[in-house]
Formats: sequence, structure tokens, C-alpha cells
Amino acid sequence: MSIRNIVIFAAAVFAGALGGSLVGPRPAEAVAREIIDLQRDVTTLLQGQKDLSTQVTTDHTVVKTLVEQASDNVGKLNATMTSVQKSVQDVQANSGARLDTMSTQVQGLSDNLEEIKSRLGKLNQQLVDLQSAVQSIDSKISGSAPSNAIPTGSGSTRPANDGTSAPAPGNASSAPSADMLYSNGLRDITSGKYDLARQEFLDYLKYYSDTDLASNAQFYLGEIAYSQKQYQDAVAEFDKVLTVYPKSFKLAPARLRKGLALIELGQKTAGVRELREVIRRYPGTDEERRARARLKELGVAVTAAN
Repeated sequence: MSIRNIVIFAAAVFAGALGGSLVGPRPAEAVAREIIDLQRDVTTLLQGQKDLSTQVTTDHTVVKTLVEQASDNVGKLNATMTSVQKSVQDVQANSGARLDTMSTQVQGLSDNLEEIKSRLGKLNQQLVDLQSAVQSIDSKISGSAPSNAIPTGSGSTRPANDGTSAPAPGNASSAPSADMLYSNGLRDITSGKYDLARQEFLDYLKYYSDTDLASNAQFYLGEIAYSQKQYQDAVAEFDKVLTVYPKSFKLAPARLRKGLALIELGQKTAGVRELREVIRRYPGTDEERRARARLKELGVAVTAAN
């Protein structure tokens, strides 16, 4: 209730009392007492209105302060959320780069194991050949005359080229050994020395292109290009693995990485096609799982719609 309404109400009451006193004769003392009581009531009402107004002003100030504090808190929360979102994006980006590096390192360790197994098999074969040669020499010594000479190294039946440690025909005999070139290449690619590793794998392919590990060297040329974000070169190098070495055990990772490189180049349709081929050709492999995960990230179906 406003002050104006209270005043009007008090005036009406006062007029009513005055009119009543005029209508009938009443003692002057009683009339004066009623007027005093009425004035006191009006004063009380006015004080109540003043107190109410003061309380409303105080409450408004408190509410305004709370709103300002809430607004500040919302602003700080927005800033914090923005910072957290940026941190998450940075972590995701770094995680992707780390996963690529770890994938390359795991490939290198796997190839080291394959190389060791290959060497052990060849050493075992050489031991068998050597044992046969010794037995042959013993037989000749036992059955020949004392004056006969024992055959020297010129009669050795050991092959000159075991497929991994000697240069291909027509290349310089001073080329580094295949084992040295390949091992150095793996060491340098896993330690991030990509330019040095590229040259070592190129040399390996130059001198030992017909060995079992040649397709691995070609695959790592693609990995180096991919790690350096040279995606066009990476596609070309992985293509060579798929076309030149159709029996390589690097076919699945080469096709996967080719698809990822195409997506990085903005060629989404071609990249998705390669990832679907990985899923179709190599079920149950780690490459298949990674291809499925990437297609899910892109929001693409695993199989093409008919």
C-alpha cells in the first residue's frame, strides 16, 4: 500500500469521525481523544510504510548483489570450461601423435622379431650345410690315399648369396650389409631420425630389393612420409607395397595407413574405401579394429550402402 493511499484512508476516517461528532452532540473531550487516537494510527501506518520501503530497498540491494555475484561466477565458469575444452583438445591431438609414434615403434619391434627369426632359420640352415660339408670331407679323407690333398675353400659348396647379406647382382661390392642397413633404419625411425632412416631404407632397396625384408623397407618409407605429414608421398609409398610386394605381411598396415593418409589429404571417399577394404580383407587384425574405429569417428558406416 502506497503512502498516498494511506493518507487518503486516514483522511476518510478523520472525516467520518468529524461528521459523526457533528451529527450527534458528543462531549468535546471524547472527540478530541478520538482525533488523537486517529492521528496516532496514521503516524503508525506512515512509519510502517517507511519501514516496509526501507526493507524493500535493502532486499533489492541484496538481490542485486547476489545477481552480480552469480553473473561473475558464471563468467568464471565459462572461462574455466573454455580452458578445460582447450586442454582436452590438446590432449586429444597429442594422444593422436603419440599413438602414431607408438604404432611405428611397435611395427619396428615386430620387424626386429621377424628379422631375428629369419636369421635364426638361416643360421640353422648354414649349420646343417656345414655339418654336411664336414661329413663329406671326413668321408673323402677316410676313403682316399694319404697323398691326396684335402679340398680347400675353393671347393666349398656354401652359396655366395644367402638372400639377405650380400648385394644384388650388378651392385657395388662395397655396399653396406643388408643387416646393417635394415637395423640402422629401424633404429633411426623409432628414435625419430626420419631423414637418416629414409636414406638407409632407400639404400636397402637399392642394393637388396629382392630380399624378404624389402617390402618392410618400402613400408617404412611410407611411414616416414606419414610421420612428417607428407601425405601425398605416403600414399605413393604405401601403394608400392601393395603393388610391388603382393605377398608381403605389411599389406594390412600399408592399406590402413594409405586410407588414413587419403583422409588427411581431404580425399574422404577414397580413404573410406581403403578402410573398408582393410575390414573386408583382414578380419580379426589390429588393422581391422583401427579401421573400424576411424570410420566410427568419421560417422561413416563400416560397409557401403547397396
